[in-house]
Amino acid sequence: MKTLSCLLLCLLACRGVLHAQNSVQNSVANVPDWQKAAGGAMSFEVASIHEDKEAFKPPSFALSTDEWFNDPNGRFHADFALPTYIQFAYKIWLTGEERREVFGKFPEWVQSTRFSIEATAPLHATKDQYRLMMQSLLAERFGLKLHFEQKEMPVLAMVLVKPGTPGPRLTPHEQGQACDETPKPETFPQQCYGYMARPSKDGMWLAGSPATSMNLLANFIGSLAEGAGEIGRPVVDQTGLTGLWDYTLEALNPAKVKAQDPAANGPTMLEAVRDQLGIKLKPTRAVVSLPVIDTLTRPTEN
Repeated sequence: MKTLSCLLLCLLACRGVLHAQNSVQNSVANVPDWQKAAGGAMSFEVASIHEDKEAFKPPSFALSTDEWFNDPNGRFHADFALPTYIQFAYKIWLTGEERREVFGKFPEWVQSTRFSIEATAPLHATKDQYRLMMQSLLAERFGLKLHFEQKEMPVLAMVLVKPGTPGPRLTPHEQGQACDETPKPETFPQQCYGYMARPSKDGMWLAGSPATSMNLLANFIGSLAEGAGEIGRPVVDQTGLTGLWDYTLEALNPAKVKAQDPAANGPTMLEAVRDQLGIKLKPTRAVVSLPVIDTLTRPTEN
C-alpha cells in the first residue's frame, strides 16, 4: 500500500512537471517574432505618469504599428488614452468594432482620459524595444494583464482584382528607391517603413508608404476606409503577395466622404484601392487574434 501511494505521488508530480513544461513551451510559442527579435522583457529606467487635461502634446515618435521610427535618444514622451498605449505596446491595430469589444466592459475613463508619460530609456533603443518597455510600464503602473484569443468573425479580405497582377501604384520595393538612398524632393513618402497621408489638391488626400508588408497595408486601408464610414470590419490580407511593397494612393478626404459633402468629387478610398492598387475587399469570415484584458486599474500619479 505504501509503495502504491509513493507511485501515485510520483505520477502526480511528473504530470505537474509536464504541465508546467507544456505551459512554458506554449507561452514561448505564442511570443511574436518581433518580440523575440527585440530581446525580451525591458523596462524604462525612470518613468512618470499623470492625467493630462491640457492641450495635446505630440509624442517623441509615432506610436504606430509600422516600423517608422525617429530615435528620441532615450527621452520618451507621449500623451494618449490607454488604448493607444496598449496597441503600441503589443503592435496591434484595432478597428472601432474591435476596440469596443476589447474596452467596452471597462469604465469610460479607459478610453477617454489622456495620460502623459515621461520616461527615460536606454540610448538607441529600437521602436520594438520601446514597445517592450511600454508593456512593462502598463503592467507595473496600470496593473494590465492580457492574453490573446483566436476568434472567428466577419472580415473583409484583401484580394487582387486580377489574380497575380497588382495595380499600377503598387510595386515591389526592390524596383523603387532603396531605403538608404537620399530621397528625391518629389518622392512621397520620403521615409521607409511608415505610413503618411496628407491633403492634396481639390479636397483629395495623398497616402502612401515605401517598403510595407501586405498585412500592414490591410491595417492601413481598414483604418482609412473606416474613418470615411465605408467599412466597419477588420481587413485581412489574402492577396498572395509577399515581401515588401511601395504604394501611393489618391482619394477623397475621408472626412468629406463621411460628411457626404456634395462638393466632393473624386474616388472614395475603396474605389482608389481598387483602381490604383488593383485590390478589392471581399466579405468573408476569418480567425482574428484579439487581446482580452484580464485586469486593469487606474494608476496613481507620480
